[in-house]
Amino acid sequence: MAPHPPEPSELAELSSIASSLEQISRRVTALADAAAAAKRDEVAVNLIAVERALIGAVRRLERLLAGGS
Repeated sequence: MAPHPPEPSELAELSSIASSLEQISRRVTALADAAAAAKRDEVAVNLIAVERALIGAVRRLERLLAGGS
């Protein structure tokens, strides 16, 4: 089954979501860096995992917006 691209009415919303996720990812990165600097390793490791998940979500949305699946 061929993938269906987003509807034109969805594109702006998806782009906005991707931008918001990028901003949140930067905030999480800053928190992870601060936790690592404070030797709060468990917190830093968990925040890095969250950061990676957010980056993956942004990439997937960008592929969707670019017409990929």
